[in-house]
Amino acid sequence: MIARRPALSLLVLALILLAGLAWQNRAHLAAFPGIISAYTAKEYCSCRYVMGNEADYCQGYVKQYVPTSGFLDDAERKRVTASGLGRSNTAAWVGPHQGCRLMPEADNTP
Repeated sequence: MIARRPALSLLVLALILLAGLAWQNRAHLAAFPGIISAYTAKEYCSCRYVMGNEADYCQGYVKQYVPTSGFLDDAERKRVTASGLGRSNTAAWVGPHQGCRLMPEADNTP
């Protein structure tokens, strides 16, 4: 089979190697969806409430290749909630010396 169809054989071998690599890194791949929303919430909160930048500037600052599906900036409470890839994270301004901090999972309800 390898001699008759070398391209197909290389494709099958590449898929097997890719599956093995994904299996070895399954914990890292599982954590990736949460990273997108956590980064967006934390960095936007820091940009907006620690650095004092305008909302439009901070939206551009946290824009990523992987888009977020939801975004809520609660200016009164200085809380930012971002959703992406099925996960949601909230960051809140703690104070001038502490800056912004990601909230625990139980507090991530918008």
